[in-house]
Amino acid sequence: MKKVSLIILDNDQDNLNQCKEYFERSEDFEVLGVSDSGLEGWRMIQESNPDVLLCSLILRGIDGSGVLEKVKESGLDTTVIMMSGFSDDAMINRVISKGASYFVVKPFDPESVAARMKECFEDNQKPVELPMEKRRALDEEISSIFISIGIPPHIKGYSYLREGIKMTVMKPSIINNVTKELYPKIGEKFETSASKVERAIRHAIEVAWNRGRIDAINSIFGTRVYIGTEKPTNSEFIALVADKLILENML
Repeated sequence: MKKVSLIILDNDQDNLNQCKEYFERSEDFEVLGVSDSGLEGWRMIQESNPDVLLCSLILRGIDGSGVLEKVKESGLDTTVIMMSGFSDDAMINRVISKGASYFVVKPFDPESVAARMKECFEDNQKPVELPMEKRRALDEEISSIFISIGIPPHIKGYSYLREGIKMTVMKPSIINNVTKELYPKIGEKFETSASKVERAIRHAIEVAWNRGRIDAINSIFGTRVYIGTEKPTNSEFIALVADKLILENML
């Protein structure tokens, strides 16, 4: 397994030092930075785009909830694990709804948190192998969705987006590593760069939303997912379609 890059933000110096020492000793992790400041932490996150952010709710400057919002609004694929010295169901639900992957209550054993992190980044996780018949059915279902919401097959983003959805159906955890794994793998298949893949997929989604087929989009997903001109990020759209296909037993 490759080393998982990590930033730790915590106002509790004892816990901060304990986590820092544990992860620095581990062969599986690389600590990119630590801080008790939300502002300083956000600067480090922007500069290094870590695999994981271990973040306390209480920080100097911007609090942990604010840092979480910035990470998710920026489109970074950093996995965020929130921590706090107290537990409240409403608070936990709120941070999870904002995009945190896990919530841990202090004090905790860093080894248990490390195990959670490694679950997300096992390099040897094998994608599901689909038989030819299921592959064809998956291709047909994705094409049907694209036609319904208005993504034309002649634009480059069509093929890239379809491939990204197929990869996510066969390996759901890949959606946690969009810029570092999904885009590069699509680029490798189509002999192009990850940045061009990202731009082409974003353009394909913009084309669909600009055509104003919001009712069709909400009809496909069985709920009012989007309203008006609201548009999903690349990873949100890929995850939404992949989840739909998995739930429909395309896997």
